[in-house]
Formats: sequence, C-alpha cells, structure tokens
Amino acid sequence: MASVTSSTTLISSSTRAFPAKSSSSLPSPSLSFLRTISSPSSSASLRSAFAQRSSLSSSSRRSFAVKAQTDDLPLVGNKAPDFEAEAVFDQEFIKVKLSEYIGKKYVILFFYPLDFTFVCPTEITAFSDRYAEFEKLNTEVLGVSVDSFSHLAWVQTDRKSGGLGDLNYPLISDVTKSISKSFGVLIHDQGIALRGLFIIDKEGVIQHSTINNLGIGRSVDETMRTLQALQYIQENPDEVCPAGWKPGEKSMKPDPKLSKEYFSAI
Repeated sequence: MASVTSSTTLISSSTRAFPAKSSSSLPSPSLSFLRTISSPSSSASLRSAFAQRSSLSSSSRRSFAVKAQTDDLPLVGNKAPDFEAEAVFDQEFIKVKLSEYIGKKYVILFFYPLDFTFVCPTEITAFSDRYAEFEKLNTEVLGVSVDSFSHLAWVQTDRKSGGLGDLNYPLISDVTKSISKSFGVLIHDQGIALRGLFIIDKEGVIQHSTINNLGIGRSVDETMRTLQALQYIQENPDEVCPAGWKPGEKSMKPDPKLSKEYFSAI
C-alpha cells in the first residue's frame, strides 16, 4: 500500500469531502487473520483471510445469546458520542471525525461485525448503491467495524469474489473497539460489534437506532424511510408520522381531537 501524503478538507456545505488523508500507518491489527494479509493485491492472502473467517469457532457461530453493554443512558435523544478514527475511502486512508458533520449533514452510522464475512458485504454494497439517494437528503453514510488494514483489501476485491469493489462512503476502523463500546453495540467476549445502525441529525443528536444480531441483515429501504420521516417531522414540528409513513402520505397531528382527521381518513 502506498503511503498517502495529500490532504483535503473534511466537509463543506456544498461539496462532499473527507478529512486529511493520513500518512501514518493504521494501528496494528489485533485479530490474527489480519496479519495474513501481506498485500491487498495478493489473491492468495485474500483467500487465506476468507478461509480463516469461515473457520470461526462453532460456539461463536451458534451462539445467539450475545450481549452488548453500555453504562450510559439510552442513546436515542442524546448527543452521539464523538470519535475520530482512521478510515478507508477511495482506496486511501483518511481521518473521519463525527462532530465535523454537526450543523452540516445528517449521518447514517452503521456497525457490522467483520470484513470478509457473508451478510456484511450485502449490507455495505446495498448502502453504497443507494448513496446518491442519501446524498440528496443531505446525509452521509459511515460504516464501522473493528477491522483495520483489511478494509483496503476488501474494497480492492471484486464483488463477485466476495469483495466490495469501490464504495461511495468511508469504512471506519474501530481497532480499539472504543466506538463500538460507546454506541453500546460491542460484544465484549467476541470483540466484534452487533449490527447497530444510528441516524444522527444535523445537531448531532441520535434520533433513531436499531440493533440486529449477527445473522440478520438490515434494510436500506427502511433506513431511508425512517430518515425521511425524521426530516419531515423536524421540518413540520406540529406533526407526527404514523406507522409505515412515506413521503407524500398523510401525517398526523399529535392531539386527541386533531388526530381524528387522520383516523377518519384511513
């Protein structure tokens, strides 16, 4: 991997950019399989990484009674925990700081367990393929896992070979597991994150969260719908969105009398 010495500005109100590209190496990976990837272009090392992922202990794969812990208050309705971390974007290493988006963009922040696995690439590529739709809603997408160097190897691997190909948003490296822990999605005994997803508004407040267990993929459609509902009620604070609401559909007044207009119409 070539070192990166150029720099960019993280965000501007009119263009999409990310933080300064790092000239330093990412932290040393703590998972043994990462050490097998000596070169992102080496197909042999990629196959080795895949094989090691496939050989996760049977107890890990069969255990559905995992528990993520947090000592903080419920996150929804509170400020998102800030972080700054290395990420891979456009096949280069950059820095991403969550608080840089405050006042500028909404953020979809989603966690996934590990690179070179199975459900994860279907989610990551699905969000990337729909990125333009999120961009129209002034929303950035950020993916996070505890992996490090393997992010780069994964985006340099073709989708048909289990890779990601080029992505339209950064993959963040949470090698210290501090981000996963602060968002309450870390499985402590396995050292990986549950499939947590958080919608953060332009004030930096978490307005929505959903957490799936390891074997259950998430829906981009539902994430988009929830984001649109959030933006609608923030633009129309005297209204609320009923179940399954989509743009163009009838909303509701949160009042015992005025709400009858909605119920009488359905």
